Amino acid sequence: MDMESLMAQAEIMQKRITEAQDSLAQMHVKGIAQNGAVVVGMTGKYDIESVVISDSAMTLGAKAVSDLALAAFKDAKEKADALIEKVMNSVTDTDAE
Repeated sequence: MDMESLMAQAEIMQKRITEAQDSLAQMHVKGIAQNGAVVVGMTGKYDIESVVISDSAMTLGAKAVSDLALAAFKDAKEKADALIEKVMNSVTDTDAE
């Protein structure tokens, strides 16, 4: 391969990565703790969009609510990680061309 061909391939890959990142920003996941006591909404780029705490969770006390919020965030992050992996694998899949 010549340098021009390599540069063209790099530009195509960069464009695909940018498109994938833009797509991830529009995708949403929800992290859930204790059957919905706390729900965290997050984009595929880890932007937190919402935190919903049920009335019943509020009766548990600040420490418990904090722990549930953390658990919901971790659940959302795991789901976003899986989404990112899936999207980025599709970008780098050479069979997709």
